[in-house]
Amino acid sequence: MSGPKTISIKVGGQAGQGIKAAGQLLAKTATRSGYNIFTYTEFPSIIRGGHNVTQVMISRDEVTAATRMCDVLIALDQDTIDKHKDEIKNDGIVIYEGEKKIDTSDLKKSVKLCPIPLSKFAQEAGSNELLKNTAAIGAVMALLNGDLKILFNLLKDEFGSKGEEIVKANQKAAELGYDHAKKEYAKYIERLLEKKDNIEKKMVLSGNTAAGLGAIAGGVQFSAIYPMSPISGVLHTLAKYQEKYGYVYKQPEDEISAINMSIGAAHAGARALTSTSGGGFALMAEGYGLAGITETPVVIIEGMRPGPGTGLPTWSGQGDLQFILHAPQGDFPRIVLAAGDIKETFYLTMKALNLAEKYQTTVVVIIDKNLCDGDQSYPVFDISDFEVDRGKLTREKVEGIKRYQLSDDGISPRTTPGTGNFFIANSDEHDEEGLSSEESDNANAQQAKRMQKLITCANEDMEEPTLYGPEEADVTIVSWGSNKGSILATLKDFLNVNFLHITWMNPFPTERVKSVLSKAKYVIDMEANLTGQLANLIAEKTGIIIADRFLKVDGRPYYPEEIKDKLESVLNR
Repeated sequence: MSGPKTISIKVGGQAGQGIKAAGQLLAKTATRSGYNIFTYTEFPSIIRGGHNVTQVMISRDEVTAATRMCDVLIALDQDTIDKHKDEIKNDGIVIYEGEKKIDTSDLKKSVKLCPIPLSKFAQEAGSNELLKNTAAIGAVMALLNGDLKILFNLLKDEFGSKGEEIVKANQKAAELGYDHAKKEYAKYIERLLEKKDNIEKKMVLSGNTAAGLGAIAGGVQFSAIYPMSPISGVLHTLAKYQEKYGYVYKQPEDEISAINMSIGAAHAGARALTSTSGGGFALMAEGYGLAGITETPVVIIEGMRPGPGTGLPTWSGQGDLQFILHAPQGDFPRIVLAAGDIKETFYLTMKALNLAEKYQTTVVVIIDKNLCDGDQSYPVFDISDFEVDRGKLTREKVEGIKRYQLSDDGISPRTTPGTGNFFIANSDEHDEEGLSSEESDNANAQQAKRMQKLITCANEDMEEPTLYGPEEADVTIVSWGSNKGSILATLKDFLNVNFLHITWMNPFPTERVKSVLSKAKYVIDMEANLTGQLANLIAEKTGIIIADRFLKVDGRPYYPEEIKDKLESVLNR
């Protein structure tokens, strides 16, 4: 390798071989060495077996996306060589099991081969096949000139709860891999992971973890989530910390129970949150509408994967936007936010809890599989300015209180059972006290009152989209969600391209979007669905039709290489 500013390492093997754990070890070691990381993981939707790969990007600067090509490939089986042989850079390194018959004849002649007896080292260290991963990570550390002590300390932190014997076995495996690579492949060693002085303390966390921590930081008091790919990590985080932070996490029997439990908790006065993916959200649709008409504040984190049906359950997509904006039947004030990276996931989840209670309605935070399961390094998030806003909630007895009282801002006084205040939470259209009413004047007034919340929210809380790059450009990219990282990584090579990143889907920042796009010379819509759902929303809200739609539906992320190719094809016309 020639010492690139950012290096890409892929670890591949069979499910059950600890591929993701190996990638996370490498990522955390790099972070503790003072570098920034970004990870991307692929795995099939089967219980056992199948090809898994974790990619770790390491950089001195912030890194926001995974590239298609890699500098180092760690191949724990033949399948990894076969599947990724065209993704190794010309001067890249391949570390593979030296004691098994792995065929490397199809690799480019310029690739540097580093066979290492990983199985032998695993046996010597502790007779556990999973130790092959640790030995391979030790070898990578040697080739990158990393500090083995940092890896040792990390292994102690990671495996300390499993006992001293497990820690020592992992440290031994890492040392064997490190020493072997340093001795046999010294000519390949690059000074890429030299320990830096004055290392800033950073976290390595996934989008799922960020959503869970954002909920905790936002003051969540109740959460019910049924496990479903790709959001199961949200419930793992919330279940883990409930005793420490004093909220309730409940494991329901299905998604219908999850939304209804959350509505019930919110009705009783708790800050409530649930999470699911597209199929689970379909089951939640009726409860979604119930929360809308009863004006019950509930936050829903929706982790997208490709559909319809089961679709590609362990891959990423962006096909749920229009569904979320229009489910279920009828009109009510849905607030819909979309996170573009792990940091945005944290802060939007925290903010969503305030929005839900302030406007007494549902708030959906959309993320996707790439965010859910990917990791990125960040300085510790600052929440010092955050204050819990419970809106017009009272637990005091108020004579003559009307739960659905008409108001200029669309927000009525909110109270809870047990306060002595009388009201009915009725799924039929109702009057100001909650009593069923089918009178024309009442129906018009209540519908208008509820929808007024969106106007108030747009005026008081809606955030404008961010325009990255120059104010004026030859090409403007419009996108949302996890595409943000790949686009920003690509923009570094294009001074004449800008990017409009949209996080508020409802209410929609119509004027700002219209202002940017009406001045743009050429616009590309970029999103991971078949129909260009954001482009259709922009057309609906602004009247601007985006003709060039660069869409992707295979579940994989947009790689900076393919965005670069797209931009060059447009700019060179």
